[in-house]
Amino acid sequence: MSGGNLGQLRIIAGKWRSRKLAFPPLENLRPTPDRVRETLFNWLQPDVPGSMCLDLFAGSGALGFEAASRGAGEVIMVEKNRDASSALSRNIGMLEAGNIQLVVDDALEWLMQNQRVFDIVFLDPPYKAGLLGRCCELLQNGKNLTENAKIYVEHASGDEKFYIPDSWECLKHKSAGQVSYKLFSRAQ
Repeated sequence: MSGGNLGQLRIIAGKWRSRKLAFPPLENLRPTPDRVRETLFNWLQPDVPGSMCLDLFAGSGALGFEAASRGAGEVIMVEKNRDASSALSRNIGMLEAGNIQLVVDDALEWLMQNQRVFDIVFLDPPYKAGLLGRCCELLQNGKNLTENAKIYVEHASGDEKFYIPDSWECLKHKSAGQVSYKLFSRAQ
């Protein structure tokens, strides 16, 4: 791992409630804050149990671990950074999380090859990297979403200009400090 102090995140609810997980001090690694995660998972409460989830740009794994803790059937975490993916692997092992699969790959490249279909997708790419719109397009066009899939999108406040498919309906949206987040549903 990189030098410096490790960051820590806390799982809010579910079978791993209050467990703390370490992640490396990487420049673009910013776990979704507890307050935002709590709001998001309140929104998703009826959808998570048994769901197939994708945590694209997993980073610290905050969203994927929270979903798995709350009963997701399976979570696929995609992270290309070696230090971050090593920490994810250690945390998966420590929790004995049999319902989490880690993929070490570039998120866009993986998404272009993926054949799986997801009920819930977490999109929290590095801010200002211009990746959100492309991810939304690939998810929609690649037929990677179930009929009423939920798609969580997190981005820097004020960075609202990215492609959203016409068939996605914004169910909820909020801002907290420098973070804006939205929950979309794929409508038919």
